[in-house]
Amino acid sequence: MRVLCVAEKPSISKSITQILSGGQFTTRNTATNYVKNYDFTYNYTHSTFTVTCVAGHLMEYDFHDTHRKWQSCDPIALFDAPIESKTAKDKTAIAQNISNEARRADQLMIWTDCDREGENIGWEIMVTAQKTNRNIIVKRARFSAIIAQQIHNAAQHPIELDLLQAQAVTARINLDLRIGAAFTRMQTMALRDRLEKLKEAGVISYGPCQFPTLGFVVSRYNQVQSFVPEAFWYIYLSIEPNAGSSKINEEVQFTWRRGHLFEFEVALVIYEVVLASPRARVTKVTKKNTKKWKPLPLTTVELQKAGSRLLKLAPKKILDIAEKLYQQGFLSYPRTETDQYDPQFDFMSLIEKQNVDPEWGQFAHMLQTQDGFNAPRKGKNNDHAHPPIHPTAHAANLGGDDKRVYEFIVRRFLACCSKDALGFQTTVDVLCGGEEFYATGLIILERNFLNVYPYEKWSGKELPDFEEGDEFMPSVCELREGVTSPPNLLTEADLVGLMDKNGIGTDATIAQHIETIIERGYVIPRPDGGVKYLVPSTLGIGLVDGYNEIGFEKSLSKPQLRRDTERNLVQVCQGQKSKTDMLSESIEQYKEMYILAKRDFPKIMAVSVFSCHHRRGLTIFSCPSSVHDIAGRSEAA
Repeated sequence: MRVLCVAEKPSISKSITQILSGGQFTTRNTATNYVKNYDFTYNYTHSTFTVTCVAGHLMEYDFHDTHRKWQSCDPIALFDAPIESKTAKDKTAIAQNISNEARRADQLMIWTDCDREGENIGWEIMVTAQKTNRNIIVKRARFSAIIAQQIHNAAQHPIELDLLQAQAVTARINLDLRIGAAFTRMQTMALRDRLEKLKEAGVISYGPCQFPTLGFVVSRYNQVQSFVPEAFWYIYLSIEPNAGSSKINEEVQFTWRRGHLFEFEVALVIYEVVLASPRARVTKVTKKNTKKWKPLPLTTVELQKAGSRLLKLAPKKILDIAEKLYQQGFLSYPRTETDQYDPQFDFMSLIEKQNVDPEWGQFAHMLQTQDGFNAPRKGKNNDHAHPPIHPTAHAANLGGDDKRVYEFIVRRFLACCSKDALGFQTTVDVLCGGEEFYATGLIILERNFLNVYPYEKWSGKELPDFEEGDEFMPSVCELREGVTSPPNLLTEADLVGLMDKNGIGTDATIAQHIETIIERGYVIPRPDGGVKYLVPSTLGIGLVDGYNEIGFEKSLSKPQLRRDTERNLVQVCQGQKSKTDMLSESIEQYKEMYILAKRDFPKIMAVSVFSCHHRRGLTIFSCPSSVHDIAGRSEAA
C-alpha cells in the first residue's frame, strides 16, 4: 500500500520522516524550494510512505469580481454576496505537488496540527488530493508531541478527519470576511471624507475580534482618565525594639481592622479615643499550618499570560517560540485548553530527561525519588485533545528568548510535579483604645516547588512570641492620610485574561488579535518601569467611543457578539448546529447591526473627529482588511 502523508509545515514533515523511517529515506525536490518529498518503507506496516507538507492553508476566500472592488457595490451587499474559495496564488505549486503524489497513493494520511484550524487545513488537503484520486482513503494522524512513541502510535492507529471542526473554521472565515469587509469599507469611506489627515491613511479596518479587543483597552483607558483620587485616613500602629518588651527584636506593624475611612472627622474621633487609652493588649494568638499552592499545569492562555508578565515578551512572540520548540521536538503541542494530566501520563520518563541540566537537573533527579514526586494539581479545563504544555526532551543549546521560554515551561512542569510549599502562620490580634488591630507572621518550613520555580515569591516574616493577655505601649500611633490610586492601564497579560474570560478568539488566536490592533495603530505599547502598558491611539478611542454612542443592545466594541459567535462555532463542532444555520443567524445579526451603525454613523464621525482634533498622538496607519500569519492561516479581520 502507498501512503501519502501530508504535514502542516516543512519542519514537521522532516521530523515525522526521520522518526518513521529510522533515518533511511530518499529525498525528492518539488517546485517549491522549502517543500520536499520524502520516500521510505515503513517497516511496521510494510507500506511505502511518501511524506510531504503544505505551509498553512492552501485555500483563500474572497468575493467575486462583482463585489471585490470597493466602489463596486454598497457595503451592505457584502453580507449576502457570493464568496469563492480557490487555491491561494502562492500555494499553487504546493497544491499541485499534493495532486501529483495523490494520483498513485492508496491512502492519504493527514498530519496537520491537531486543533480546529489543523482540521480545516486537513480538509483542504483532502479536497486537493481527491481532485486527482477520487477513491483515495483519507485518515488522520493524531499526536501531541514530535516524539517517537507518539508519531509511531499516530501512524499505526489513524483516526477519521473531523469534518465538523473543519466546517466550523470555514464558517468563521466566511463570516469574518463579510463582517470585516462591510464595516471596514463603510467606516473608511465615511471617515476619509471628514478627516483630511485620513485621506492618505489607507484602510480604517474593523474586525469582529479586533474591535472587542480594542474595546477592553479603551474602556480601561477611559477609567484611568476619568478617575478622581479620593483621600482616606487610617490609624498606623507599630511597636519597635526596646519598647519595653524583650520579645521585640524588630519593628512590628499592626493593621487596622477597619482598613481605612473616607470621612476625616469620623477617623479623627476614633483616633482620639485610641490616644486616650493607648496601651495595647493581645486578645488572641492564632497559629496554624499553611501552604502556598504549586502552579497548575500549563495551558496556552496561561503560557501567554505568565510569559508576558514574567518574561516581558509579547504573547504572539511567546507562542511563536513555543511553536518552534514544538516543531524541534522539545515541547508538546503548545495549543491546549487542558490544565489536568491523564492519570496514565508518563511523568518519570520526561522528568528523567531533565537530569542532565546543570540548573534544574538535581531537582529533577530528586523528583524521581520515592518522596520527591507529587501528582500535579487538577484544573477545571480539559479539551480532551491535548495534554498541558510540557517538555518532551532536554534542550541544551538554546539561547536568547528561546531559552527563556523553554526554561519557563520546564520549570513550570517540574514545579507541577513537586509538592506545595509549607509554612507556619501566626496571627496576633490586639486591642488598643477599643479598636482592633492585627499582625501576621510566616515561617517557611519547606520550600519544595519554590526551589525550582523562581517566578513566584513567598517570603517569611517572624513575629515575636506574643501570648494572649500580653500588654505593650505602641511606639507609633498616628492618624495617617492616603489617596486612592487609579487602576493601571492594561498590560498584554491583562488583555489575554480578559479576552479568554469573555470568549474573544481562541487560546491560539488571542495573541494574533492583540498584535493586530497594535500593528494597525489602534493601540500603542508604552513601557513604564519594566512593564509594557497598552495605550489606545486617538483614532482607536474615537472609533470605540463613537460606536458606543450609538447605544447598541450589544455594542460592536463589547464582547457579547463575538462570544455568541464562538459559542455557535462550538455547537457546529459538536454537531448541534449546522454550518449553514450558524452562518445564517450570525450574518443576519451583524447585518442588522450594520444598518443601525450606518444610520447613526454621524455620531461615530462626531466623536472620531473630536478625538482627532482634540487628543494628542493621533496615529495614522494603513492596513489590509485581512491578515495571514506566518503559517498562512487566515485570521479574522
